[in-house]
Amino acid sequence: MLVMKVLSIQSAVAYGHVGNSAAVFPLQRIGVEVLPVYTVNFSNHTGYGAWRGPLISPDDVREVITGIEERGGLCDIDVVLSGYQGSDGIGDVILDAVARVKKLNPSAVYSCDPVMGNAKSGCFVAPAIPVLLRERVVPQADIITPNQFELGFLTETEPDTLESTLDSVDKAFAMGPKTVLVTSVERPDRPSGTIEMLAADETGAWIVQTPHLPMKANGSGDVTAALFTAHYRETGSAATALARTASSVWDLLENTLTSGQRELQLIESQEAYAHPRMQFEVTKVR
Repeated sequence: MLVMKVLSIQSAVAYGHVGNSAAVFPLQRIGVEVLPVYTVNFSNHTGYGAWRGPLISPDDVREVITGIEERGGLCDIDVVLSGYQGSDGIGDVILDAVARVKKLNPSAVYSCDPVMGNAKSGCFVAPAIPVLLRERVVPQADIITPNQFELGFLTETEPDTLESTLDSVDKAFAMGPKTVLVTSVERPDRPSGTIEMLAADETGAWIVQTPHLPMKANGSGDVTAALFTAHYRETGSAATALARTASSVWDLLENTLTSGQRELQLIESQEAYAHPRMQFEVTKVR
C-alpha cells in the first residue's frame, strides 16, 4: 500500500496545538506520513500574550529541508503544506521547497493556508505578509484554504453572500490555485446559530452547514487545512473532502468546548479523524 507523504512547514508549540503541533497527529491518525519542518519552536501559541522559545531562521529551515533532500526524502512527497508565514524569508524557503519537490515529483501539490486574520480580529500579520501571499505564494499554490475574510483580502473583494463568495473563489482560481476551501463562511441569509464551509474546484462547488459553537479555538484552522488537503488528495473529490473535514473538525471543537479547556482536545478526539461520522449534509451550489 502506498502511503501519502506530506512535507508540512509550519510553527510548533510544546504546550497546546497550533501549526504542526495541530496538523501532524490528525494526519498521522488517518494514515498519512508527515515530515514536519518547524518555523518556530515556542512554548505556547502567541494568543496567550507571552511565550518563550526561538524563531527559527529561514536559513536554518532551509538547511533542514536540504538535509531531508540529501536523504532522498523529497522524491516521494505528495503534498507540501504550509500555514502561517511570519516573514518574507520563510515564504522564500517554502516556495523553494515546493519547487524542489515538484521537480522530483511533478504530481505533487502545494497546499497553502494563507493565514492573515479573521473577520473579528482583522488582519493580525505584518503588513508585508498579505502582499507576499497575494503576489508570490498563492499563485504557486494548487490548493488554498482561506477563511472568508482572508479570501476577500487575497482577491481584493468583500465576499458575504453565497454569490459574492463564489465570485471571489473564481478570482482566486484566476490567481493560480485549482482548489479552494473557504472556512468560516458567514452569509446573512443562513439560519441563526450556524456557520458554513465551501469547497470548490473545476468540477463544481459545495457547501456544508454546521452549528456554530460559541468558542475561539486556536489551531482549528490548521487541523482543517491539513485534513481537507489529505482527503482531497486521496479522493480527488471536493465534496467528500469537505464532508469528512467538517465532521472531524466539528467533533473536535465540540469535545474541546465540552471539556472546558482552552486548548484543542486533539488526542481525545482522534476517533473523529479516523472515522468521521459524516453527520452534515454537503450541498452542491454550482
